[in-house]
Amino acid sequence: MKLCMIGTGYVGLVSGVCFSDLGNDVICVDKDLHKINDLKKGVIPIYEPGLEELVLKNVKNKRLSFSNNLESSVKKSDIIFICVGTPTKKSGNSADLTQIFSVAKELSKSINKFKIIITKSTVPVTTGDEIEKILKKKNTMNKFSVVSNPEFLREGEAIRDFTYPDRVVIGSNDLKSNKILKNLYSPLIGKGAKYVHTSRRAAELIKYASNAFLATKITFINEIANLCEKTSINVDDIAIGMGLDQRIGSRFLRAGPAYGGSCFPKDTKAIISTADKFQTNLSVIKSVIKSNENRSKLLLKRVYKILNNKIKNKNISFLGVTFKANTDDMRDSSSLTMIPELSKKGALIKYFDPTGYKKDFKKFKNVQYMKSVDSCLAKADLIIIHTEWNDFKSLNFKKLLKNKKTTIYDMRNLYSPNKMIKQNIKYLSVGRSL
Repeated sequence: MKLCMIGTGYVGLVSGVCFSDLGNDVICVDKDLHKINDLKKGVIPIYEPGLEELVLKNVKNKRLSFSNNLESSVKKSDIIFICVGTPTKKSGNSADLTQIFSVAKELSKSINKFKIIITKSTVPVTTGDEIEKILKKKNTMNKFSVVSNPEFLREGEAIRDFTYPDRVVIGSNDLKSNKILKNLYSPLIGKGAKYVHTSRRAAELIKYASNAFLATKITFINEIANLCEKTSINVDDIAIGMGLDQRIGSRFLRAGPAYGGSCFPKDTKAIISTADKFQTNLSVIKSVIKSNENRSKLLLKRVYKILNNKIKNKNISFLGVTFKANTDDMRDSSSLTMIPELSKKGALIKYFDPTGYKKDFKKFKNVQYMKSVDSCLAKADLIIIHTEWNDFKSLNFKKLLKNKKTTIYDMRNLYSPNKMIKQNIKYLSVGRSL
């Protein structure tokens, strides 16, 4: 099939490349000419394991191309995916749909035959209705179909998630587009993915509801971890005992920093905003947002306690600063709260992250990026394991620590407290009594 992906961000690029790998002809479109020129050269704008290899392979096989000409690309394609950003509005909690509606207006001028217009971006309920209204101003209804097809890609696992999805959700109000899209996704359905056909509005809400629930699980186990620390209980035992209940499941029951990234923070806020619009109180999700916002402050208080509130001139080393492993995404990472606060109090901060230097900390003179774990940990008074990169899971701290007074604060519970104690290493973790 001939596909057009509008937007070469995380969703558009990964989905477009994976669709081309399934044998479709895909054009990825972006108004950012610099980004398009880089992609043509094989330079990937995001960090995602395996993506560069897939791009090069499918460009070579002439199934994948890049363009900044939206009109021409749309006319050549049968199925159009809208994959532009829907960030939180600066003035509130609702999703900013400026890019979505801008694309819809451009599309309305470029429909030369029947097109399936798909929102793959995460959008609030009724967005598809608004897109349809925009398209109807210049086109008759028999020329297009507006569909919601939410993505469920995890950063760092996106290619696998696309190739082996739990489900494919198609929200369409006509049988013709449903039949075509079921055929498009047939290679994935054949591997065991559940195909779910719903109304367009239901598909829009499924994505928000899913992310809100997963965010709730993270926040829930973090709050349980707080209780575990005060009752001398190991939160890992609680997570195992709960997770074995099939109604609950073990995923997303890992205590640690606040959730962050491109989805959970903005999507929980957006579903609250949608509920307010329809005069519905989502009190549980509101509590989740508030608890998550307080999480970084709580972890900071623990850092202060570890250092006896003597922060000035203390050498603090961060292992990882991204919101999770296998991504270079810094959006709503706890490190963006913690490092600036510690810096303002006079701490001397070093950080190492496998994805490299972060401009987010450029303005802080006492924050320094280090090119290796060894150099990052040198002279550390406190080591904070912030991100669960594999690079940090098997470190020989006995050898690395030159200062015997160094304390390790493991915010991801990567290490065994008992083993650390046996090595005479000062070690603290999250939700564990030792």
